[in-house]
Amino acid sequence: MARGCAPGVIIADLELSITICSWNAREDLRACLASLRDRANEARFETIVIENNSEDGSGDMVAQEFPEVRLFRQGVNLGFCGGHNVGVGHMLGKHWFCLNSDTIVHEGALRRMIDCLEANSEIAILGPKLLNTDGSLQYSVRRFPNPVAALFRNTLLGRLWPSNPFTRTYLMKDFDHDAPIDADWVSGAAFMMSRRALDSVGTFDPEYYMFCEDVDLCFRCHRAGFRVHYLPTAHVTHHIGRSTDKAPNRMIVRFHKSMYLFFKRNQIRDFAPLARPLMLFVAASGLTLRASAFIIKNLIDRLGRRLRR
Repeated sequence: MARGCAPGVIIADLELSITICSWNAREDLRACLASLRDRANEARFETIVIENNSEDGSGDMVAQEFPEVRLFRQGVNLGFCGGHNVGVGHMLGKHWFCLNSDTIVHEGALRRMIDCLEANSEIAILGPKLLNTDGSLQYSVRRFPNPVAALFRNTLLGRLWPSNPFTRTYLMKDFDHDAPIDADWVSGAAFMMSRRALDSVGTFDPEYYMFCEDVDLCFRCHRAGFRVHYLPTAHVTHHIGRSTDKAPNRMIVRFHKSMYLFFKRNQIRDFAPLARPLMLFVAASGLTLRASAFIIKNLIDRLGRRLRR
């Protein structure tokens, strides 16, 4: 689905369409679908799984164990954005719930999120409270990224100065995550989007493939005059990184490419026209160096593990 498009068919009594894009995540996907099956009495929803050419039998598992799920098998890996956009193109529900395969939806989450969207027509995107596997808070509601925060986020500088204000501000550690709040953006691991916003703004920009697509979508919603909101009474556990950890270096490259695309698409306009070429060069150089440092570290760690065997 192209940027700016939205689904056009709705079944009148279907409140929600849940799309899950899965790649080689059979066991996590099974647990996620089981949690949604347990939520069947909370709302009138459909579940759509986009099986992104996995090699672990995920599609067969869904077909055999969850016949109520609408399954779309892809012959190629369309990426996170492409997969979800396929699902949105087939959705029949009023609102859209974008959900990772490595999540567990807790009791009451769907009902509370739907009710919040229905009561607040100005909200485009609604994020639940995400929890780590051990039940601790996952910082999933954030301010828009900036180059300074990128220097400290998950880098050597950040380890040397873990309490730096740049990372704290980006992750919104300066507010109580038990309180609802409007935010710049919420994580694409789990968010609900209203039909009104879908019709106006559309879905993910497929140029992102994966990473930063959620930041971009929230940015576009703000630009269209909508709100992005965080609802802490709705809980979803997110076992972060289960799929991306299977190809770490490739994911590092994709992440930094997406960061550059977001900067080029949305933030370069904040600079004077004559300064924009220089800022694009600085951003590209900085992100390349950052990605290279992560890849080199991974290679050193891998070599160290081999030497210890």
